Amino acid sequence: MNDDSKQSLGGRARAEKLSREERSTIASVAAKARWEKESDNEMLKATHRGELEIGDIRIPCAVLEDGRRVVSEHGITTALGSRSGASKRIKKGAEEDGAQLPIFLAPYRLKEFITNEILDGPLTPITYKDKTRRVIGYPADAIPAVCEVWLKAREAGRLQKQQLQKAQQAEILMRALAHVGIVALVDEATGYQAERDRDALHQILSAYLSNERLKWAKRFPDEFYKQIYRLKKWEWPNQGNRTPFVGKITNAIVYEKLPPGVIEELQTRNPTKEGTGKRKWKHHQFLSEDIGQPDLRDHLMQLIALMRVSPDWSTFESHLNLAFPNSGDQMALSLSALKGEI
Repeated sequence: MNDDSKQSLGGRARAEKLSREERSTIASVAAKARWEKESDNEMLKATHRGELEIGDIRIPCAVLEDGRRVVSEHGITTALGSRSGASKRIKKGAEEDGAQLPIFLAPYRLKEFITNEILDGPLTPITYKDKTRRVIGYPADAIPAVCEVWLKAREAGRLQKQQLQKAQQAEILMRALAHVGIVALVDEATGYQAERDRDALHQILSAYLSNERLKWAKRFPDEFYKQIYRLKKWEWPNQGNRTPFVGKITNAIVYEKLPPGVIEELQTRNPTKEGTGKRKWKHHQFLSEDIGQPDLRDHLMQLIALMRVSPDWSTFESHLNLAFPNSGDQMALSLSALKGEI
């Protein structure tokens, strides 16, 4: 047995002899030492701060001096429901064993749904300074990641009855955020959007759009169109000739939901032909392969998921309003022009 193994075994043996109170004291001292090690000069500061407003839910958020958007641990915990004593005890026990576990994912029944990818990504804690306070926060995209954990646990039937309310809150948050627009929401809540670089739009378009038109490839699954026909109560065309009206719907629920400025640039690069009103190419052929195309695919998958759980077009619109609010009008979306029947 090597020296490292002997030391490891010796450490575990000593830890097992300690009482819970002694382990708690040691953990507290260690945490305080780590906390004090971070000087004010090294700690990032919040340059902008505000609250995300999602219905009646308020989540404190901030933009740090390096541009990262963060939300507070307390805010996520409160958004999912009360800070239960059980969760606090579980978190405390985990910290005594050296684990970093946020309260909002402390319940043991969630453990199997928390992947290393999540722990090393959106659940990486960020300690920052907000004026005179030190705050523990997480990257803004932690919110949809946390919601997914709760929803997967509910779907698998792992939650206790008293935990179902938190899963319901997670569903409300997920519908409102749906992975898309969280950075924009933080920017709006903190006022940071007014101070972003003037070339931000150019940077977005450069990354999102391709310099050259890509070859045509099937990007829209058949189910996307079949769900539209089902929700609109239209008869599915046997010959595969879809009504041109579907193109207007596609623009409204797909392309107009892409990052600001993208649809305008697509219309410039892919104009309608004079006299026909039709376009020579498909808009998706101008999206970049590394960012634009994957984002389009993810957006379509989320739309299809919303369609599946909607019994009619009106209900789908309500879900769409929550999941993909228009820029500048988060909770209102009018598709009245698309409600007509053919």
